[in-house]
Amino acid sequence: MSHPTPTPPKGLRGLLAIVGPGLVVAATGVGAGDMVAAGKAGASFGLVVLWAALWGTVLKFVLAEGVARYQLATGETILEGWVAAFGKPLHAFFSVYLVMWSFIVAAALMSGCGLAAHALVPALSVKAWGILHSLVALLVVWVGRYSFFENTMKIAVAVMFVAIVGSAAIQQPDLHTTLTGLVHPHIPAGGTVLLLGVMGGVGGTLTLLSYNYWLAEKGWRGPEWMQGVRFDLGVGYALTGVFGLGLMILAAVVLHPQGIEIAGSKGILELAAILGDKFGRAGEIVFLVGFWGAVATSTLGVWQGVPYLFENYVQLLRREKPAHKASSKTYRGYLLFLALPPMLLLFMDRPVWLVVAYAAVGSLFMPFLAATLLVLNNRKNMGVLKNGWLANGFLVLSLGLFLYLMVNQLKEKVF
Repeated sequence: MSHPTPTPPKGLRGLLAIVGPGLVVAATGVGAGDMVAAGKAGASFGLVVLWAALWGTVLKFVLAEGVARYQLATGETILEGWVAAFGKPLHAFFSVYLVMWSFIVAAALMSGCGLAAHALVPALSVKAWGILHSLVALLVVWVGRYSFFENTMKIAVAVMFVAIVGSAAIQQPDLHTTLTGLVHPHIPAGGTVLLLGVMGGVGGTLTLLSYNYWLAEKGWRGPEWMQGVRFDLGVGYALTGVFGLGLMILAAVVLHPQGIEIAGSKGILELAAILGDKFGRAGEIVFLVGFWGAVATSTLGVWQGVPYLFENYVQLLRREKPAHKASSKTYRGYLLFLALPPMLLLFMDRPVWLVVAYAAVGSLFMPFLAATLLVLNNRKNMGVLKNGWLANGFLVLSLGLFLYLMVNQLKEKVF
């Protein structure tokens, strides 16, 4: 995949014109799991915990910026940097993680799309809607170019943003309490793990690495593109951060006063039903469209971005020169693996051994990403893009957070 390098943008108008990949990677990282975590936090503790979503957005931005920083400085993807630094141990870890992550997350995304679509149009079952969404995403990625994919994502993000943030604004939350919840960190009794989960997120894991390949699709290369990349990511994560805040505010205003808590994706549907009772079917539909937009963009983003990772990994395994092409047999083969086999999990419970293994391996990924960005982005070959004290400080904070979540995940799922 070799695209000409465009001239870096100048001025606000130029920066706004290039926004795209950052919005795509941020939206891809917001799935049903993130919505459930944010909604549960708002329903359980009210407006006083809004700060968790705000800081979670900042940390995700820092990690994505670190991934992009490495590529702009070295011309390599972060995966290529890992293989060069860690060799065979990395191959073993990444191959196991990638396959398990893909299988379980793909099934979860199908289920989330099915739930949202079935709530909107009950004519088809949850399973049927999930399968249909997977096949449509497969078709869009298979036949469409990156530009078509990006524009489709922008439209879907606009829909989900307006739906959820608009629904939250209609609730007219107390302004003083809302602002206090944003700027004054407070952890209610029993809320530590849940709030750290909101900050850490579950959707923004492996999908962060897709940004490398979307940068290459745009032809953004070299240190001179750092400002443009920061702006691109900043807009993307700002919008999805406000989206998350909107969902927390909705849950805090509508559910918290009634003592209703959210449990799983179906809890999001309960929130929609309550909005329907309060504002009529139109209010319920608007919220459900926002929920659908979140899981649909995640599905499309994973289907488009993750096969690049597998293709890159196979080329490194074969010691071939990286050449990322969405038309290659390797890319399309993994796209089919994402879109088809995980459908089986829609018809059965996830095998316990698979869930345990995924929890064990998956919990290691985010601490690994934060730690390796601290190492790789402080090397001399980074040149002018070598980490400064601020980037290092946030990466250390991220590492501490994800190590805590890793230990908690292992205790809960494995031991």
